[in-house]
Amino acid sequence: MFRVTFPGGSAVPRPDPTATAGELLSCYLHDQAAEFLRSLRTYADGDEEAARTLRRSARRIGGTLHTFRTLLDPVWADQLRSELAWLSGALAREHAYAARLARLLDALGRLSDGPAALPAPRAEAPHPTMAVGAARAGALLERQLTLARTRAHSAALQALGSSRFHAVADAVALLASEVPFAPTAAVRADDALPPAADSAGRKLADAVAALPLHLAAHPYNAEGLSDSQDAPWHQVRLLLRLHRYAQEALYADRDSRPGPDLRLYGAGQALDLHREAAEAAAAAASAARTPRIAPATAYALGVLHADQRHEVEAARYSFQQTWQHTAVTTA
Repeated sequence: MFRVTFPGGSAVPRPDPTATAGELLSCYLHDQAAEFLRSLRTYADGDEEAARTLRRSARRIGGTLHTFRTLLDPVWADQLRSELAWLSGALAREHAYAARLARLLDALGRLSDGPAALPAPRAEAPHPTMAVGAARAGALLERQLTLARTRAHSAALQALGSSRFHAVADAVALLASEVPFAPTAAVRADDALPPAADSAGRKLADAVAALPLHLAAHPYNAEGLSDSQDAPWHQVRLLLRLHRYAQEALYADRDSRPGPDLRLYGAGQALDLHREAAEAAAAAASAARTPRIAPATAYALGVLHADQRHEVEAARYSFQQTWQHTAVTTA
């Protein structure tokens, strides 16, 4: 059995051999569907935690349908996974724009304050161009990202009122009571589930092996200053999630479920920060292309862009430091 483990940690136990694949998957999907439906009832009241839980459940259901597709009705699984991805994306954009704006404004404040951490005699005044440009850059980013957030909020409300959304909610409600399985789900979980989960682990390991981790081993190596190499890192982030969800689904039986591997979560958190910094840098670059902005504003946005690309480098380094303790084992 192929799996990703960490030296010093115990190997992940095999699933209960007495259960069928359908029984274990049903347990996991029932839990996620129930969480989805509970969050949906409070999301309409503007509860941000409910919105996060709703997206999290949608991702887990979609990931499970993807990894264990051969055990499910494939047409149903593909359609529901596609619709859940649409819904999760529609609900995530508003939060993403708000978080991006907060991140960029915090960074502008830090950059415009200058080297405040130095002792007073050695401290220098902030660069005058940066001090002036930061305020204008912040105002420009606030206008652009607030507008984008408002549009995303309207789009989310429109999505929640659509017949498409109601069809998705009905399909998830079905998961809370019944899952359309293929005949292959009637076999033992010990025989059917590990191969699919192993495939998710192999894809993750292959994608990580293709990353330039030898460069990421150094915190500042200029490799992260360009966005041309972001896509493989984003792909690893998605594959890491699928691997994590597959492990969760394998042990959906509460009596045998192991605790979460915090080191695996740490690698995922580093890649989450990587994506946030990369998207923030892209937003700064986009704002800098605004026609007829003042040179001081463009300068501040350029400094902000470079700062966020350095954050990308730092996130890659953090991921590499976590992943270097990861061993890919075969049993």
